Amino acid sequence: MSKPNLYDTKDERGNRQYRTLVTLLPYLWPSGHWSMRGRVIVALALLALSKLANVYVPLFYRDAVDALSGKAVVDGAVLAAAVPVGLLLAYGGARVVSVAFGELREAVFARVAQRAIRTAALRTFQHLHVLSLRFHMNRQTGGLSRIIERGVKGIEFVLAFMMFNILPTLFEILLVCGILWKLFNFWYALVTFLTIGIYIGFTLVVTEWRLKYRRAMNDRDTEANTKAIDSLLNYETVKYFGNEAHEARRFDSAMQAYETASVKSTVSLSYLNVGQGAVIAVGLIIVMLMAGHGVVDGEMTLGDFVLVNAYLIQLYLPLNFLGFVYRQIRQSLTDMEAMFKVLDIETEVSDRPDAQPLALNGGSVEFDHVDFGYDARRPILRDVSFTVPSGKTVAIVGPSGAGKSTISRLLFRFYDVNGGAVRIDGQDIASVTQKSLRSSIGIVPQDTVLFNDSIYYNILYGRPGASPSEVENAARLARIHDFITALPDGYESNVGERGLKLSGGEKQRVAIARTILKSPTILLFDEATSALDTHTEKEIQESLREVSSNRTTLVIAHRLSTVIDADEILVLEEGRVVERGRHADLLSTNGAYAAMWRKQQETAKPVGSE
Repeated sequence: MSKPNLYDTKDERGNRQYRTLVTLLPYLWPSGHWSMRGRVIVALALLALSKLANVYVPLFYRDAVDALSGKAVVDGAVLAAAVPVGLLLAYGGARVVSVAFGELREAVFARVAQRAIRTAALRTFQHLHVLSLRFHMNRQTGGLSRIIERGVKGIEFVLAFMMFNILPTLFEILLVCGILWKLFNFWYALVTFLTIGIYIGFTLVVTEWRLKYRRAMNDRDTEANTKAIDSLLNYETVKYFGNEAHEARRFDSAMQAYETASVKSTVSLSYLNVGQGAVIAVGLIIVMLMAGHGVVDGEMTLGDFVLVNAYLIQLYLPLNFLGFVYRQIRQSLTDMEAMFKVLDIETEVSDRPDAQPLALNGGSVEFDHVDFGYDARRPILRDVSFTVPSGKTVAIVGPSGAGKSTISRLLFRFYDVNGGAVRIDGQDIASVTQKSLRSSIGIVPQDTVLFNDSIYYNILYGRPGASPSEVENAARLARIHDFITALPDGYESNVGERGLKLSGGEKQRVAIARTILKSPTILLFDEATSALDTHTEKEIQESLREVSSNRTTLVIAHRLSTVIDADEILVLEEGRVVERGRHADLLSTNGAYAAMWRKQQETAKPVGSE
């Protein structure tokens, strides 16, 4: 995913921001959700009423001042006391009405805003799960989560402030200019309008200039967060090599770059704030001088002077806030742009328009002259063909890097083959829905990763609708039930981040129980017992034989002793099947398999034995 170019032209940046806002609109005006659209309309009506009430506040204030001035006192204290009370009550009532309509608008629009945020976050989350394994292997999870977090917050800010702060403030400014023109003359409206125009122009120019510092802050923040998460996820590795100081230096280097960018951003913000204050002060002085001359010349009352001042002060607060909101919206648009770019990434593996659910009839698996490589310049599998008949067990063995685990990824269709086809019961897996394909296959991977939740949840993940008794039965078959019940919290024991609280063997048995609970038609064991000791391995092998009975089973193994009972063994070397047959037959041919067997048998001999 490309990052925003700091050297984009103003038009290019403007186009990106426009596209970002256009992308946001459907969340604000959701298709088919008339209740949400109705809330938007009501909120806008309440907003208009709030602003109309707000512009009447200074008018009531002016009349109250005039009523208390010498010109209003005609018959003594009785008139002076009666008239201002009503005007002051009107003044206070207008303020209350303005605030009340504003709060009602907040209440009505709150569900629209939160629904939009929820929908955007859910869509992004779902899209990330649709993207290919290649994308996730090339991305760093910490940086990706940071992009999404900032993007969602950006949506929240834009929805909350752009629609109900920037546009309403501009509407109020036009109302005030119109009132000043009508009550006094064109010059009051012109000076007010020019002051606002210069203020907005200055804000736009300076904000554009300092935006590069915000982007630099985002990049450095993402880098620091990624390094922190990567280091903590590999806590044990850091400890093994005593590299705490090295990790601290890497993290501090990223934070130092963030510090530099942050200081530049803060200093440039101070320049902006001073400039904005100066523009408002000059405009205020000019208008107040004009009003002061009007009072001296007898063309304006003291109430008029107060009115002009009240309007300018009333506009000053939202204008000052407008500068802040604009800066934040620009920052939010930058963050949203990065998140929406994730949504724009096309899926590498997707269902065809005419894809149908997989129709299982025993679950036979066929690799038909399959060619594949993660990079076109480096092929992994070359013309691989084999069949796993329904209910039979086929094992794939070979040295590291031969392409064994790639076969499991192709079977799950994490990638599409470059040549040939993978079929289940005669159906090309590229022509069926991914959901139906993956629901029919269960896997126990070599690298077992658990969720930071309870043991019960991690087993239940195999089939979320299963009953507690089914979960416990799966744990018994995986030979882990007794271990779990011996724990202080039993099945509710938390496994920790990535399962760090469990040993390798315990994690593997939880993964086996999870797959047993899924009860798939096709089983795939990718080095399923690699983390187990010899005694536990034999127990698990017995359990796996029970589970795989009458099921189509593909076993990827390094230890040849775990596959001697397979119906067929394939020997994979450099992406090609170089031998195939049963254990005894392969030993008799005295080829690659026999050489691997002898080597492992020698390695397994106790030291000093003959």
